[in-house]
Amino acid sequence: MDGVNEVGEVMVSRLQIEEETPPDHKCLALCDSLHTSIHDKENSPMMRAVLCSQVCKVYRFQTEDQRWLLVREQMSETPLSFSLPKKLLSLLIRSHTSRVQEVMELGDLSPHMDRLRYDVICHCNHLIGCYQETLADLDNISASSSFKSSCSKSDRQLQFVPTNLHAQRMEVTEPDSTGGVWYEVITFGAPADHHQGFKHGGLKKLLSKHTHLRDSVVSYSQEESSRARELLANVAQLQPLIFGLAEELLSVSLKQNNARLQPVLHSLTQQTKQFVHALKDELVKSALIASHDHSNLCENSTANQEGALTPGQQDAWQQEADYDEEEWDRAWANVGMSLNCIIAMGDRLLGKEEVTSSENQESDHSQNTASWQEQLLPLVVTLRDCVREAELKARVAMTFVMMQAAAAMTVSEGTTNIVQRRHAAFSQALSALVCGFVLRLFSALQDQDFLQQLISAGLLVQFEALLSTYGEEVGMLEDMEVCVSDLSRVTFTIIEAKSEEPEDLLPTLRGEWVSLVVEVPLPPETFRSLPQEVRDGRLIRVHPVLFNIGINQQQSLAERFGDSSLQERVNQQSCERLRVYCNTLRDTLPVTAGVQSLSDLLSSLERCVELKKRKNVEVLWIAAAVCRSVRGVRFTSCKSAKDRTAMSVTLEQCVLLRERHTLCNTHFSTALHCMRRAGCRMENVQKNIGSRKFAFSGVQLLTFPKLYRPPEGSFG
Repeated sequence: MDGVNEVGEVMVSRLQIEEETPPDHKCLALCDSLHTSIHDKENSPMMRAVLCSQVCKVYRFQTEDQRWLLVREQMSETPLSFSLPKKLLSLLIRSHTSRVQEVMELGDLSPHMDRLRYDVICHCNHLIGCYQETLADLDNISASSSFKSSCSKSDRQLQFVPTNLHAQRMEVTEPDSTGGVWYEVITFGAPADHHQGFKHGGLKKLLSKHTHLRDSVVSYSQEESSRARELLANVAQLQPLIFGLAEELLSVSLKQNNARLQPVLHSLTQQTKQFVHALKDELVKSALIASHDHSNLCENSTANQEGALTPGQQDAWQQEADYDEEEWDRAWANVGMSLNCIIAMGDRLLGKEEVTSSENQESDHSQNTASWQEQLLPLVVTLRDCVREAELKARVAMTFVMMQAAAAMTVSEGTTNIVQRRHAAFSQALSALVCGFVLRLFSALQDQDFLQQLISAGLLVQFEALLSTYGEEVGMLEDMEVCVSDLSRVTFTIIEAKSEEPEDLLPTLRGEWVSLVVEVPLPPETFRSLPQEVRDGRLIRVHPVLFNIGINQQQSLAERFGDSSLQERVNQQSCERLRVYCNTLRDTLPVTAGVQSLSDLLSSLERCVELKKRKNVEVLWIAAAVCRSVRGVRFTSCKSAKDRTAMSVTLEQCVLLRERHTLCNTHFSTALHCMRRAGCRMENVQKNIGSRKFAFSGVQLLTFPKLYRPPEGSFG
């Protein structure tokens, strides 16, 4: 056992690695302590807010030039495991409550539309009730916990909480160096709904069974629904203003108030023009046509089912279905023309008043007043009728858009069980994503190139899965594929924290399910040091990719007797997405000595993905190398992030030591064995199942490096 390290703050142990030491030799000495970081940044309020229950192991490994590397392995829980699911549940409850309120306020609808509304309300109310119950359970549990063990992955009340979520971090300090280099990977159980199980498959399979139901509604995006809502609000606000100004115009004419006539007429003109401008939105016209066609289709279908239509009646239905596309254009044009008539009349009346002699004003007052009213009243009535007709048509059209958008979203989500499954898996993936983003951001606050990369291209997040394509794990991979893809709708923004208290430094959520924004607070002083674009709230996009290679015995069965097409498709699609992202960065990446060019790495990855090779773990290693090259965030998962994940993480750490810090190659296996036997991942096993034992035998443990070991130079 060594004494105090060079910094003089923590006691560390030395792992003496001799040439003759066999790979399976037990670690000679290892300090098994919890301790604080030797860097102030590691002790900052930001890090303390998102990391907790840290376990550290400190090693000294020999390099090729016979010097010593100081290696600190750290595994931490995070309060985000519970805080993010609770925030997401609250947001979903608000979102579904808002959807119910929105469709309730649509007023009287046709029988078919009313049935759609009833279905939407029932669907949303059921989810609201379930999510309120889950949120209440989490409120009771999270007060004393920030960790969900692998044994609890099927618990209903923990359905939204990621399993075994940890930040696995390694700091490497080279000889004569004043600071260390950090490597991070987020580990958690594959984001999937273990509570519902996988008897009928995972999300990908379940969602595909419900695609045919989407034909029952007209598809409108959430953006179009938002436009419809805004248009309805504008029209509802402008119509009474126009009517009020029209009445004021008549009142002014009655009082023959010359000074007020012109400004009232001007205000009426401006408000009516805004009204017409709002109505000219193409969405209104297209929605009117779609509403008319959809109504005729539904009524025709109902009548045919009842056997009530003769061939002649069917022809009549067809004629009615030929909606006059110019009808709507005439509706808003009539508003404009009636306004022009009022403007012309007002100008004429003002002109008459200018040429009237003062001597005749008093005697002709009654006659002039009557003349003004007689001439303005029919024009004002016409304007109000035209506005009322246009407003009614616009309300019908926008109501149709909003109702169909709500119904389309409900139908596309599938049954409530599918929706809960998707939201639960997404919640688990989101918690891991936010943890990874926050740690990556904290480590690069002074890196202007990285901050500019976030602004211009977004953040790459690479999920590495070790799931087999056999049995239940097929369903887990299907869940994971969908929820990782759903992360592409997430954006980040950085805000100024109210204080440096931990609760004020935890990320929050805003927006909708289809466009979720994660707000990451930073202390005021740190926030003010960021680029202006970041401080202005620039949204940072997320580019998720997923690569899976099954490595256990079940995968051997799948490759010999089953089907690996799911894994092949997932890897191929992610490879394509990865190249698209990297193409935007190729010219801006810093040149790092000894690292393969990005183009070469991508080409190697594409060849490996196309290669039909059993348990081709090189796919994972090259994908990880690409991710680190573009300063992305890495995630590793198996079923519960306990055994296979431990093998992956410990191997990755040793490879990084060999490839980037000249760990002596002849001692590689010994270092790997020490990390697995006495490192943080063994503590993770103890915490999850109460026993310091992986789920495979010692013989299998020793064969893992042979099975799952990259060639030298493949991990840059």
